[in-house]
This record gives sequence, structure tokens and C-alpha cells, in this order.
Amino acid sequence: MSPVRKLQRFTLPLTVDATRIEVSGLHRGGTGMPLVFLHGFGSTKEDYADVVLQERLADRPVLAYDAPGCGASTCADLAAVSIPYLVSVAERVLMARQIDRFHLVGHSMGGLTALLLADSDPGRIASFTNIEGNLAPEDCFLSRQILTHSHDDPDEFLARLAERVGDSRFYGGALYASSLPHKIRAAAVTPIFESMVGLSDHGKLLDRFLALPAPKMFMYGEQNNTLSYLPTLAEDDVELAEIEHCAHFPMYSNPPQMWARIADLVSRADTGS
Repeated sequence: MSPVRKLQRFTLPLTVDATRIEVSGLHRGGTGMPLVFLHGFGSTKEDYADVVLQERLADRPVLAYDAPGCGASTCADLAAVSIPYLVSVAERVLMARQIDRFHLVGHSMGGLTALLLADSDPGRIASFTNIEGNLAPEDCFLSRQILTHSHDDPDEFLARLAERVGDSRFYGGALYASSLPHKIRAAAVTPIFESMVGLSDHGKLLDRFLALPAPKMFMYGEQNNTLSYLPTLAEDDVELAEIEHCAHFPMYSNPPQMWARIADLVSRADTGS
């Protein structure tokens, strides 16, 4: 494998909104428009590490990092980790890595963070692949459990959440649940989930997504092909990417198809086709 394709690890200390964090990330240099990846709740930057195996994305600059309180990134005040806070962190990380305009890929929580990031400065976004990021109240199948299955002990809530997901009949659920308590700090779950529910219920997310001028794709698993807003997306010329043998986690259930669709959109956005 050529040196330019290898991802390098980095650690970035920051103070964001008076809270000290240390961001653990992966990056590489290269040529062309950078790719920026934001992971979902209970996941990490390594969800996207296979970018180095994608011939069609070879040699592009890449950035992926763990959100504060997730993976190897730390946060001095986990109660601060809401979705708006994650947007502020993304802006600071992009500034530190000197990335201005980029292709954006976000999954789940990362898709919601990416949407708000793109909405704040649409001209920076060359393309947006939204992998089941929240667009409507119905998307809070995980986050709304902070209300429907509340628990006074954050560690106990996270453990029970993992059990419920692991027992589900959805592709990738058991694999995801097995590492959930190890990939996110329990004290960060409530502020993240509460902000996800609030934004999904009241943030007009679908309208904001449709208003983005960049080429955009909404990716979803075939088990989730009953999402009520899919026809609205199609009518507004949003590219729909249904991933076979998949639910919410294409990077676990069908990564070849996921990467092929991402590469397709990036290539067409670069050429303007």
C-alpha cells in the first residue's frame, strides 16, 4: 500500500465553549477535494477506516475523528456533549486541519451533526452523503429511549439499551450492541439523546436538508425502507441509496455497497455530472 493511502493518527487538544477536550482522529494528505467523515452514536472513527481500500477514493485527503466522549476522544464535561456542541467541535477540527471545502459523510448522530454543519455554511459542502441521519421524529428509535426507558443510573441505562438493540431482529444490531458500552461514555448519552430528540421533533431538519444546494444522497438500509419521508426526498431530487441486507449500519452489514455509492456521488459531484 502506498504511503499516501495510509491513515495517520493524530491527537488534537481543544477548548470548545469553555470545555476542554482531546480529539483522537485519523487523517491523510493527498490530492483533490477532502473527504470528511462523522460517525454515529456508539460508533467511532474506525467505521470509516476502510476508505484506504477504496480504489476510487485513492489518494484523496481524509479526515475522521471520534466525537468527544466517544472512542478515544475525551471531554472534561460530558454533560456538554449535545449535537450543537458536536457541530462546534467539527468546525474547530476542520479549522485545525485547514480544511475549507469538502465532501461530507455522516452516519446517524454524525449525519445530524453533518446536516447542521452544512446548514451553517452550505458553500463549503461539495457533496453530502447522509447515512440515516435524523430528519424527522420517527428517526429517534434509539435516542427517544432516554424518555421511554429512562433510568437514574447512566451506566445501567446504556447497558439496558445495548441489550435491547442486541436482541432486535435488525442487521448489524448484535454486533453494534456488543461494543456499545465501550465506545461511548455513559454520562454523555443523556445530553446527546435529549438534543437529538429535540432537534428531530422541532428542528425542521427535513426542510434544512432539502434546502442544501450541494449534491446529496440519503442512504438507508432495506429494513428501513418504510421511512415516511423517502418519497419526499425522491420528489426533491435527493439521490436515494437503499443498501441491501442492511438496517441502520451499512458499514457493518454491507460495506462494499456503501462505499460504492459514496464513491459514485463523490465522483459525480467533482465532475459536475
